[in-house]
Amino acid sequence: MAERFKLSLTPIQQFSLTNGLRVILCEDHAVPVVSVALYYDVGSRNEKTGRTGFAHLFEHMMFQGSENVPKAAHFQYIFNAGGTMNGTTSTERTNYFETLPASHLPLALWLESDRMRSLKVTQENLDNQRNAVQEEKRLRYDNQPYVNAFLRINELIFKNPANAHSTIGSMEDLDSATIEDVQEFFRIYYAPNNAVLTIVGDFDSEEASALVRKYFESIPSQPPPPPVNTSEPEDVAQTQEVYSDSLAPAPAFVLGWKIPPRRTPDFYALSLAADLIFEGDSSRLYQKLVKGDESVVSIQGGIDERRGPSAWYIFALPKPGEEVAVIRDQIFEEIRALGAAGPSPAEMEKLQNTLCNDVVRGRQSTMYRAQRLAEYGLYDGDPTLFDTELDQYLAITADQIQSAVKRYLDVENRVVLDIVPAAAADAASESAASASSQPPGEPKQPTAPPPQVPARPATEPTADADVTVGGSVGSQLEPQQAADPPNQTERVSGPLVI
Repeated sequence: MAERFKLSLTPIQQFSLTNGLRVILCEDHAVPVVSVALYYDVGSRNEKTGRTGFAHLFEHMMFQGSENVPKAAHFQYIFNAGGTMNGTTSTERTNYFETLPASHLPLALWLESDRMRSLKVTQENLDNQRNAVQEEKRLRYDNQPYVNAFLRINELIFKNPANAHSTIGSMEDLDSATIEDVQEFFRIYYAPNNAVLTIVGDFDSEEASALVRKYFESIPSQPPPPPVNTSEPEDVAQTQEVYSDSLAPAPAFVLGWKIPPRRTPDFYALSLAADLIFEGDSSRLYQKLVKGDESVVSIQGGIDERRGPSAWYIFALPKPGEEVAVIRDQIFEEIRALGAAGPSPAEMEKLQNTLCNDVVRGRQSTMYRAQRLAEYGLYDGDPTLFDTELDQYLAITADQIQSAVKRYLDVENRVVLDIVPAAAADAASESAASASSQPPGEPKQPTAPPPQVPARPATEPTADADVTVGGSVGSQLEPQQAADPPNQTERVSGPLVI
């Protein structure tokens, strides 16, 4: 199948505004919706030691109002127009995205441009969103079994603090952040020349280009942010540790490996090895440990895909009474077997068929296309990789998978993090020590040049805007549409979520 499979080229138009904003357009009139994705080149990798969590903090701050948009009104505008929206933060970027009926493209662009131009970075907003992030950590991390161990695993894999610290950051760092720190972070990283804007769906490219220029071109650029050093030695930071978890009902463990950056032959090979070893019900470990021995409650894994050194994980939750060491050895044996003999012809056929199926299914979503085009534009400067990266995966041979597994996975250079239940009385202090925050550092952001003051924002677009984009005026969609199906499979993955 893979030898005969060819993707149709995605219709892409690219241009840059005078302020440096990179714009990617992809017309598709199949369904009267439009998806907009705005990617900023700022993630936890850009944060300084002692000032972590700022990128994730701004994922919250960006919904606290701007010159023409009241606090939390961004949600109201999108939902009232029949749209969906969200924002996320990773090590590599922060993104904001929405899908709307096609006639509401001016609204999406106005909302995104207003907060890029004039976000209200005030002491009040800083205080309430700092509290919101801390509450999020309490609810989603501190009060969930096993989850805080995943904040620790990257500290054991990576030696460079830019790679090691968690995206949510240190609560102590957020407590000590000043309004000046946060304002400077916004000015440096939320500039048009540090962003990529993608529009996919039912619109006319000429009209959409005019809208982008109308709302974004007068926002001034800023000097480029300081470069990021994500270099790593080959060795992991620490090979073994025991993590005490007061909420864990049973022992578990996480295994972690340091692997090459994204878009390298070894990364592609290890990504396919992950599919064979732990991805889905037909994977080797699921068949062996869940269906076969019935020795584990859960076995899952993931790849944290980065522009710098990346990571490869496996999490296992044994059934009560099962020997953790025995299950761990079985996982190592399966990795060793793949490194010794490589995948079978049947496994290679399955991998290639799955790749082709996932790509076709993903492309049915305008949002999937918008996000992936923005990703390639931001990370690689080339959104056309959206059409060609499948070929890189399909070109990987069984020998390459075997070689990569033997070199990077079947080695002692790995992390074994044992998670053990702890008495509630003493586990809190032990857990805090294990997942320690980054040490305090210099609070000012580096190489911060004098700011350039933007012009006053444009007013809200009206119903009789001078530029109208495809789709009938007033057309409405329910929040989830077939053009934007949930849970599409992507080749990109991140840290495990329990």
